[in-house]
This record gives sequence, C-alpha cells and structure tokens, in this order.
Amino acid sequence: MTPALNKPLPDFEALATGGVKFSPHAFAGKAIVLYFYPKDNTPGCTTEAMQFRDRHKDFLKAGAVVFGVSRDNMASHDRFKANLELPFELIADTEEKLCHMFGVVKNKIMYGKKVKGIERSTFLIGPDSVLRAEWRGIKVAGHVDEVLAAVKALKQPA
Repeated sequence: MTPALNKPLPDFEALATGGVKFSPHAFAGKAIVLYFYPKDNTPGCTTEAMQFRDRHKDFLKAGAVVFGVSRDNMASHDRFKANLELPFELIADTEEKLCHMFGVVKNKIMYGKKVKGIERSTFLIGPDSVLRAEWRGIKVAGHVDEVLAAVKALKQPA
C-alpha cells in the first residue's frame, strides 16, 4: 500500500548504515526526509547526495533527519557514504520493500532496453509520522532547497 499524503505511515523497519534500524516511530518528533535514488556512485546520485550533505546542518537545524534509500547493499552504501563524507545514513533496500511501498520502482529505458529502476523521489514525513509532501521523478538541480523549504514550513511557530 503506497502511503498517502496527510495520512500516517504504516510502521516498518529497515536497516541503514551505521547499524541504524530505521522506522518512522524511532524518529517520532522529528521530520524525516527519505530520498530514493537509483544507484550509488553514479553521476546524478552522487550530485544529489552531495547537495543533501552540503545542506545537512540546515536540515538538522530545521528539526529533520535525512536518509537516502537505494537498492544497493550495505557494503556499497558504506563505501559511497565514506567517499562523499555523508553525515546521514543510507538505507539498503536490497529486497525493494521500501521501494515498492513508496511506489518508486518504475520501468525505464536505458540504452534502448527496458529496465526496472528507481524513480528519483523524495518523501517528507512530519514529526507525527504523517506523510506531508512527496516529489516524484525529480531533477537534482534545486531539489534539496525545495525540500528544505518544505521542512521549514512544517515547523509551527512556538
């Protein structure tokens, strides 16, 4: 079942780098940015990861945690994270459970062949575990700033 906007997420668990067990409820009280990307160490994914890295302090200041998600295994994620000095964890969705749950697995044409791949997508989960925003089929340029603005908009004035 694909999560619906403004509805609570079902609870689920996924393993991330750093030995972190991710679940929406484990991060209740914080906004969660889940960004799905096709593959570690590819040009677009590297650029996107670096942009989230470079704005990471701003996300933390706005009360959000960031997680990258792809079908790569933990060893690949560990290398990708170390090479780019990423300050956030990466979820290894090798069985595509999260990818299917969020509906990001799409048929793509690569080099003239049909392949199944991840559509670059980002989801913003509010501190109340409710899906607050989604971006699908995004372009990397400017995307991180757009997500950060949405995170800041979640914060209610005290």
